[in-house]
Amino acid sequence: MKHPFRHSLGALLLSLALLLRPHPTDARFRAQASAQPASGDHDGPAELPRVQVESSIRDTPAPGKVLRVQEGEDPARALAQAACGDTIELQAGATFSRLVLPQKKCDDSHWIIIRTSAPDAKLPAEGTRLTPCYAGVSSLPGRPPFPCASAENVLAKIEFDAQAGSGPVIIEPGANHYRLIGLEVTRVVSPALIYVLIGTRNGVADHLVFDRMWIHGTAQNETVHGLFLSQIRYAAVVDSYFSDFHCVARTGGCVDSQAILGGLGDAPEGPFKIENNFLEAAGECILFGGGKSSITPEDIEIRHNHLFKPLAWMKGQPGFVGGVDGNPFIAKNLFELKNAERLLFEGNILENSWGGFTQRGFGILLTPKSQAIGEKSLCPNCRVTDITIRMCRLSHVGSGFAIANAVSDNGGAAKDGGRFSIHDVIVDDVRAEFFDGFGIFAQIATTSGPSAVTPLHDVSIDHVTGFADGPVFMIGGPRDDPRMSRLSITNSIFLAGPKPVMTTGGGPLKNCGSMPDSKVPDIIFHDCFSSYRFERNVIVHGGGGWPKDNPTPKKIEDVGFSDYRNGNGGDYRLSPTSKFKHAPGDQKDVGADFDATEQAIRGVD
Repeated sequence: MKHPFRHSLGALLLSLALLLRPHPTDARFRAQASAQPASGDHDGPAELPRVQVESSIRDTPAPGKVLRVQEGEDPARALAQAACGDTIELQAGATFSRLVLPQKKCDDSHWIIIRTSAPDAKLPAEGTRLTPCYAGVSSLPGRPPFPCASAENVLAKIEFDAQAGSGPVIIEPGANHYRLIGLEVTRVVSPALIYVLIGTRNGVADHLVFDRMWIHGTAQNETVHGLFLSQIRYAAVVDSYFSDFHCVARTGGCVDSQAILGGLGDAPEGPFKIENNFLEAAGECILFGGGKSSITPEDIEIRHNHLFKPLAWMKGQPGFVGGVDGNPFIAKNLFELKNAERLLFEGNILENSWGGFTQRGFGILLTPKSQAIGEKSLCPNCRVTDITIRMCRLSHVGSGFAIANAVSDNGGAAKDGGRFSIHDVIVDDVRAEFFDGFGIFAQIATTSGPSAVTPLHDVSIDHVTGFADGPVFMIGGPRDDPRMSRLSITNSIFLAGPKPVMTTGGGPLKNCGSMPDSKVPDIIFHDCFSSYRFERNVIVHGGGGWPKDNPTPKKIEDVGFSDYRNGNGGDYRLSPTSKFKHAPGDQKDVGADFDATEQAIRGVD
């Protein structure tokens, strides 16, 4: 029997796909992309996903009859009657209060499709992102504009009107082989705290595809999670739009919100595909981990998404929007991993992250946490390992990366954190004061505590371009062995602030970065890492004290960018006369491959 979630075709296709990459929304791209990470293949120290989710319409056949549900009717009746292979059409423009997906013994050749009754011609083509325009909304304040030639409502709405709890889409234990297309999933405007719009109920589900949907909360109420992926295997979220997930500071009933959340529970989880979506949340747009779990989600592909926070959610900005009482939403980060293994994050744009609550405006966090309570670990196997981040752009943040193995707030330690490959990434417009952050490119650290923390290891940062107005790095870790190990930072361009490297704090007795001579970068690397490479990097305004073979030009003009634009949205190709073109080593230009990155993110925003 053909399985729609297959292993890929091998290492040769990885190189070929990167060299011949077409437009990401093209069907040829999707076929090549799914074949890139082959079983056993690595990108640097990180192993790539072993299994991919095949999510096209042809991979989810439904050859049976069509059941139609009109406004005022209950979709549950049609679902009870439906056989595997049937399609259920919900009336376009109508509103339904609940959608419960029951267990059906379906297979790979007989899916159940639940969709709007509008014809395909009125929806965006497969592989094209749906926007609120298709629900009759021509624009959303503070969000990137989206094309809207005709604001006709062609979606079927599933709207939750309860006073608390989770819904309106409930996935029952054992539910499998469902594809949802062209639905608006939301909640009514009310003071109710709604936890999850789409998620499982006390059991495992598998083979689910969420396709061309608008999943959203309301402008000022607390809606915590859009899609809850825990206890789900083999799922894809494609071509969809998530908006208005937030918790209110000081007076609200929740503290952390996400468009997509996974990595919790006790059931196997993954593989997942999250591709070509707009993802918005005040907490994290995507988070894996952060709570009780005995498993680690595996084999995750996150491609061609726009992770975004409206600046109007930042208090003091024009058009400020917060809770109904005027308090701001609790702002955290854009993308965070506390529990995940074999994850590929490629061709994504991330925009707008500022400090608030307990955060400092980081864009991307690789920070395994056990989430302990007292002496009891609620996630004894939590790890963040084999993570590849490539050909992405991160902009308008208070801090860039946080790469750290850390003790949880109550003393527990994650099992592992390491084997990270970060390359061909552009990080620009990192501003400490405006975005209330550290103004750093990356924090690289291992923190100590009452529980033993596995030191960070096997981190490769290669061919990145990073412009921050503060230190390039914030570094900290144990002074004595076992120290952090196998750090490699090569072939990159950084802009250094007045102090090029800073410590995570804790004093010289506890922190390798707090020694009396810690102002010298080379000594910090030597004291904090048992093995490291720092070679062929360009550190503008870097001053002295760096390892040899890392030039430190005094002016940004000395690098030779095509169009620097003050480190905010510029063309960071090196001009033909730049002395850093075809640099020694791999003979490539220093910094991110600008052309490949721009090609990978084309059309994302």
